[in-house]
Amino acid sequence: MVVTLMGVSGSGKTTVGRVLAQRLGWRFVDADDLHPPENVRKMASGQPLTDEDRGPWLARVTARVTDALSSGEDLVLACSALRASYRSRLTVDSARQRWVSLYAPREVIVKRLFERTGHFMPPALLDSQLALLEAPADALVIDVTPPPDDVAKAIIDGLKLVPHP
Repeated sequence: MVVTLMGVSGSGKTTVGRVLAQRLGWRFVDADDLHPPENVRKMASGQPLTDEDRGPWLARVTARVTDALSSGEDLVLACSALRASYRSRLTVDSARQRWVSLYAPREVIVKRLFERTGHFMPPALLDSQLALLEAPADALVIDVTPPPDDVAKAIIDGLKLVPHP
């Protein structure tokens, strides 16, 4: 199974994803690590990506999901997947994939973006991501204002997953 945590930058995809994967005993993959270097440079300079920029990245993420499903690997994937068309492209086998939409009030996200270090995505791009976000109809929606352990538990309970003993 692949559980994809989606949302804007600063919504906790990586932090919660790592906690969730550890609790489940699954592999964790951050789709940010699959961006081509030119995408990272563009975002780091404060320029939002275009759909053309995202094409090779979405192909890499889709390939990673396909590999996991083909090999029977359970995977927690952190991926913004802001548009329905991106989620459609990333959905390889809907019977074995679950989507979790992470959200918090804008002020919570802004605070997190300004507090984090070492990430290429500047806080200035948040508004472009919020403008691009299309709320998913088929996702478990989770408020990420609570601590990551509580959010991971809410995801496990909401998707009826079995934690690793």
